[in-house]
Amino acid sequence: MPKISAVIIARNEENHIERCIKSLQGVADEILVVDTGSVDRTIGLAMSLGAEVLAIEWQGYARSKNIGNERASYDHILSLDADEALSPELREAILAEKPRLGGLYRFNRLTNYCGQWIRHCGWYPDPKLRLFDRRIARWEGEFVHESLQYERGLEVKQLPGDLLHYSFESLNDHLRRVNHYSDLAAREIIEQGRHISAGKLWLSPPLKFFKSYILKQGWRDGFYGLCISAISAFDVFIRYAKVREGVIGMKDEG
Repeated sequence: MPKISAVIIARNEENHIERCIKSLQGVADEILVVDTGSVDRTIGLAMSLGAEVLAIEWQGYARSKNIGNERASYDHILSLDADEALSPELREAILAEKPRLGGLYRFNRLTNYCGQWIRHCGWYPDPKLRLFDRRIARWEGEFVHESLQYERGLEVKQLPGDLLHYSFESLNDHLRRVNHYSDLAAREIIEQGRHISAGKLWLSPPLKFFKSYILKQGWRDGFYGLCISAISAFDVFIRYAKVREGVIGMKDEG
């Protein structure tokens, strides 16, 4: 029977790592945690649950994940972030597929936001390709948008069940991460040489809110649907504002 290596990317994830690893036990034949500089109990908790730990310096999302995939013992990789876990239905689906495992598999991701499961706002079904043969797929990308690249034409099979994503624990947590990731996104846009016009800066945020809250029915998720839609609009605004700030700064330096 084919064997699976679960590869988890982690840093300071003591609040999530146990749930992630326990959801993989009995499904994965190896659990490898790629730790990129934790200073909390992440490493100790992972080792106590029987996971192997590979400690490396942070090298970006794609490269850090690829390092873990290369160090794994088996070719079939199940790739998770530490704040994710397999649902019982997804566990059963992977186990049922395991005897004939091969190629690429995707499954839907369901996000928990401040204790509530979010099924609208454009956040669900959020399909993710996370089970694959490392000989035919590899992570690529810089800064924020890493994606799994594979030869065009290969079949991607859909498995039932959800990948559970325990994302934001509070509104402050969401806003803090928006500030961090908007820095990375702005840097990527600047390095690509893309121009953000004043019109785009003004119009994109309200359009984002309209899409999330109205078109994607964020209102059906209640108060947190409103919060997600509003913060998503702010996210668009602040990353574009940071791009313009960065470009202006570069001109001033020149």
